[in-house]
Amino acid sequence: MADLEAGIWVRGVDYLSGWRDAKEAAAELGGALRLVGVETAGVRLCAASGTDGGGVVRLELSAASAREVAMLARVTAARLGRRG
Repeated sequence: MADLEAGIWVRGVDYLSGWRDAKEAAAELGGALRLVGVETAGVRLCAASGTDGGGVVRLELSAASAREVAMLARVTAARLGRRG
């Protein structure tokens, strides 16, 4: 649930709803990454809730997966006519 290193839990803050939202978002992101062919062995998604109770998704990638995601982002940006 909440990241214990991020701070102290506050009574009345709904950390569980944020975690649930983050869990759904992590599953959605994982599905999208699989859909475009990113090797899932190099991907780690972790759902948590922030100090304010909002959902947080942490994404950890192997170097190879990070390069795949970067390439996919560049291809998408080019298709959308965006420059960086």
